[in-house]
Amino acid sequence: MKKIFNLLMLACLLVGTSCTPEETVEPTLVVNTFNLDGTWKLAEWREAPLVDSTYVYLVLDRKGTFSIYDNLSSMYPVCHTGAFTLTDDWREDHIISGTYDFELGAWGHQYIITDLYKESMVWTAKDDATDIQKFVRVADVPEHILEAVR
Repeated sequence: MKKIFNLLMLACLLVGTSCTPEETVEPTLVVNTFNLDGTWKLAEWREAPLVDSTYVYLVLDRKGTFSIYDNLSSMYPVCHTGAFTLTDDWREDHIISGTYDFELGAWGHQYIITDLYKESMVWTAKDDATDIQKFVRVADVPEHILEAVR
């Protein structure tokens, strides 16, 4: 009887130590202007990284203004500024839209923001589910880009 008891205790000990601890999952942040505030770099578009020499930096301000620094349509850096708004749609969560300054019009899409973490977020065009953009948080827009657009 004592031998069976010892075997059972050994089995319980082995089972208890063989389990790996569960991975801790980082919780997503609430989508609001405070959590979006900062500088973001486009890391992936349509689930593929950008071509080496291209870039898009997005600076969002908690007051609802933005600056976009990119070289997608020019060999030189370009800066576009404007205002953005966040709306909650009970069917699609958090939607961001924007309008450019100087009567340049609205953004090409409204975007649904998902997977907002401290260091990354995903935008999906509301009218085109294949237009997925992944942004990563960065400290600042590189100084040489800021100098080039001044």
